[in-house]
Amino acid sequence: MIKEKILVIGASGQIGVELTLALRKIYGNANVVASDLREENDLLKGSGPYVSMDVMNKEMLHVQVIRQNITQIYLLAAILSATGEKNPNLAWSINMQSLLNVLDIAKEEKIHKVYWPSSVAVFGPTSPKQNCPQQTIIEPTTVYGISKYAGEFWCNYYYQRWGLDVRSIRYPGLISYKSAPGGGTTDYAVEIFHDALEEKRYECFLQEDTYLPMMYMPDAIRATIELMEAPEEKIRIRTAYNISGMSFSPKEIASEIKKHIPAFTISYQPDYRQQIADSWPQSIDDSVARSDWGWREDYDLERMTRDMFENL
Repeated sequence: MIKEKILVIGASGQIGVELTLALRKIYGNANVVASDLREENDLLKGSGPYVSMDVMNKEMLHVQVIRQNITQIYLLAAILSATGEKNPNLAWSINMQSLLNVLDIAKEEKIHKVYWPSSVAVFGPTSPKQNCPQQTIIEPTTVYGISKYAGEFWCNYYYQRWGLDVRSIRYPGLISYKSAPGGGTTDYAVEIFHDALEEKRYECFLQEDTYLPMMYMPDAIRATIELMEAPEEKIRIRTAYNISGMSFSPKEIASEIKKHIPAFTISYQPDYRQQIADSWPQSIDDSVARSDWGWREDYDLERMTRDMFENL
């Protein structure tokens, strides 16, 4: 059996920190190399090798892949939806070029597997709002969504043309108590817990009845690893898989929080992120992921809220 050596790019980000730690548990600390442009996240320090690296520097990336004998790459570096709208050219450039750099090097060095995350942001106002299916109308209206949709087709192209085993998931909004959110439209669902504990109140940047697909980070990490460890013949979708955990509105999460902090209050001051949220589906149909590689979520809103307060 071949010994895997994994490179995680963007390891200090919201998904990267927890994914790196989970992969180190499975493959051994020394076999998972964390890298980021930012400083090493405190949670990663001392847990395994760390390389300061810019994924946009293709030569530097190539040298690291060869030097470390990398067999799998997880590319998590990206500019997210809300941040991307402030600088669309930069978001497009980083989100696209980082992926193309990784795909090129993976093809050349015959890397076994590449993971690259997509997002529900690929869906737009014309996509079905309820139980949005795997294959449907996709007309994104944010630069983040456009870059993710284009990226899905690049992944599919490298698989079809060169047999590169690239796998992807369309993440919903992700909620975690370990790492801070990174400038997405669903960030309120993390911020609300911190403000509930510290201030007992929260001002939400979305309207109270804005339903969005969400997922608790432990489910997202497990889904990612389960997808990557599934036998190749089970992976039928080479763009990106829909996956779903739960859907809720700010009003619903607020009432769940009140069960734990009765004094908690919420107010609403919708900003430019409301328009982004309105363009996305309210719930996702992930039946293809369920049938192809056996995806099942563990957390609903109630269980997640309880776990967040136990850990924060």
